[in-house]
Amino acid sequence: MTTRSGTESFGSESMTMRDVARRLGVSPMTVSRALRGARGISEATRARVLAGVSELGYRPNKLARGLRSGGPNELIGLVVTNLANPFYSQLAIGVEQVAVSFGARVVLGGTGEDAGTEQEVVADLVSRGVDGLVVVPTGYDHAHLGAVTAHGTPVVLAASPPMGIDADCVVVDDFGGTREACRRLLARGHRRIGFLGLPASLWTGSERFRGYAVALEEAGIDVDERYVSRHRGDIALAERAARDMLALPDRPTALVTANNRNTIGALRALRDWTGDDIALAGFDDIELADMLQLPLTVVSYSAVDVGRSAAKLLFEHLESSGPLPRSSRRVVIPTTLVDHPTAALVPH
Repeated sequence: MTTRSGTESFGSESMTMRDVARRLGVSPMTVSRALRGARGISEATRARVLAGVSELGYRPNKLARGLRSGGPNELIGLVVTNLANPFYSQLAIGVEQVAVSFGARVVLGGTGEDAGTEQEVVADLVSRGVDGLVVVPTGYDHAHLGAVTAHGTPVVLAASPPMGIDADCVVVDDFGGTREACRRLLARGHRRIGFLGLPASLWTGSERFRGYAVALEEAGIDVDERYVSRHRGDIALAERAARDMLALPDRPTALVTANNRNTIGALRALRDWTGDDIALAGFDDIELADMLQLPLTVVSYSAVDVGRSAAKLLFEHLESSGPLPRSSRRVVIPTTLVDHPTAALVPH
């Protein structure tokens, strides 16, 4: 009997492809290739695996077989929070580049930044027999992913460290990048710096706010809550928050934005601004930033590298014929500051 998690019944216990691989001394992908007649293994290995599968009584997931009927590729699930954010398209490119090099396909699922939807999407992908998952999680509760790994499907997290589970992860230097952006504004004489952030429930939201707050603290400046807005990365909300800050009698002379969608919202608020110039520093580079007539410093990094690194960690699990180190591995993607030509404005 196949369970919702995609495992198979074997006597009185539940058997996964990883269990079969462990018993036969091969990698899970070798078992998968043997069962599907895929290339990449010798005929002797294929025969040995098929004989072992028959002896163990392992029956592949019918739903997974149906999903894979169009070809011999492995399937990798990619779960992201916001399909409207260009960061995720770049991350997906990185995941796909690595997957293709292993002869695998990528299946994409979006959660809309909703934890319940995330659990449903993950469960659906596992039930369809994906070989592994790269997940950009929503919030701090990752317990449901622990159940997935316990049933033999490896999971790697992107843009967030694991919370309550053992899993490899790839994160951006969210804290350091934001702190350096604020330090640059402070070095140019700005003392009233607004912040358009992300929810505290997101790792990126809390770390980027922490970078902002620490930079101000280092300069002897208290965080002024009037200058802080933390919301989902929505352009309209960011524009409204920026306009509210600019309407203050002692308005900020600079703004820091926590992602590209907040940056776009701030740019929209500034496009018809007639007061003194406002300096802007934003996390995530944006296309055409060098063509803007407004001052802009960006915290730049490679979202493609985030995807590549996460996929490489995942395929290390899938290609391994033995257990990997139990301690969670963390890859940190560095950031750099990029000043576009008009960025070096000082407050009036």
